[in-house]
Amino acid sequence: MGFTDFLIENFNEFLTFTGFANATAGNLLMIVVGCVLIFLAIKKDFEPLLLIPIGLGIILGNIPFRMDAHLEIGLYEEGSVLNIFYQGVRYGWYPPLVFLGIGAMTDFTALLANPKLVLIGAAAQFGIFGAYMVALTLGFAPNEAASIAIIGGADGPTAIFLSSKLCPSMLGAVAVCAYSYMALVPLIQPFIMRLLTTDKERVIRMKPLRQVSQTERIIFPIVGLLLTTFLVPSGLPLLGMLFFGNLLKESGKTTRLAKTAGSALNDIVVILLGLTVGCSTQASEFLTLDTLLIFVIGACAFMVATASGVCFVKLMNLFLPEGKKINPLIGNAGVSAVPMSARISHNLGQEYDRKNFLLMHAMGPNVAGVIGSAVAAGALLGFFS
Repeated sequence: MGFTDFLIENFNEFLTFTGFANATAGNLLMIVVGCVLIFLAIKKDFEPLLLIPIGLGIILGNIPFRMDAHLEIGLYEEGSVLNIFYQGVRYGWYPPLVFLGIGAMTDFTALLANPKLVLIGAAAQFGIFGAYMVALTLGFAPNEAASIAIIGGADGPTAIFLSSKLCPSMLGAVAVCAYSYMALVPLIQPFIMRLLTTDKERVIRMKPLRQVSQTERIIFPIVGLLLTTFLVPSGLPLLGMLFFGNLLKESGKTTRLAKTAGSALNDIVVILLGLTVGCSTQASEFLTLDTLLIFVIGACAFMVATASGVCFVKLMNLFLPEGKKINPLIGNAGVSAVPMSARISHNLGQEYDRKNFLLMHAMGPNVAGVIGSAVAAGALLGFFS
């Protein structure tokens, strides 16, 4: 073999390793999807902290290469760096750490000041169980239906945690679906809220919240932990870390730990979580009919959850005296998208009455929704385990 032939043979061999030679239509489609998510995050400000890592992860996970070359670079290749990072998603390590950060950043004062708002958060979980029934009807196995249904809680870490335990094969689709609908809260919820409320209901003004003592704030995470985990012990990884983070915040003695949990540690975990969730959407694994059904059922679950919260407030108002009625616009905040859905409640209320401030009131059902989705996930996990 001459030197020229040697060069040509090696060059042709090199070409077989390039992405150009191994790209499929599915890879290109998913790369476009990743670019769209990044565009929405930057241009439209749709949850950039979530969509930018996920969008770049989708692109990264769909860079084509020769699967038979055993290069150990792909997410699903044992021993690769991405595969090591992915273990935190696959085995459910990241979600409890995210809940630790959420607890350290969350102020439960609004819920403590008006405890009946927890009922709104509970009512919004109806979307989860409604979606479960729909998924079963469409032919999904019970464990698959439970993994899909949790999307209705609008809580990405909870969806990842439950799917990793019940149906790992659906993890990528469920996670991307859950985070996508969380980011699309500003587009989905206002229409439903306007549709289900009247002009008179939208301008209901709620009384200022009472002052909550530090003692109440310290006792709450301990009592909340005991009540929820005694009810659903299988929710302990999420609920335990949520209330632990909140106790760090409210004790007044562990400020440094609370700041670390709510900032540096949380940011690191969110980066790894978003990136690896995006990478898990390789075209060969992701582009299936089941994925499409997951997105459709997830959208329905999220909309039902929003509607359930609003309608439950309207039902409550039938039994509340004048002066104590609740503005139904805070019913949407019963989903677990903190604090996005609470901001939607406030902003929509301001459109109809500039002097009506609903943000703190909406935070009550919003933080209750975080607890409610974790309890629902624990109940499903306990049942199907």
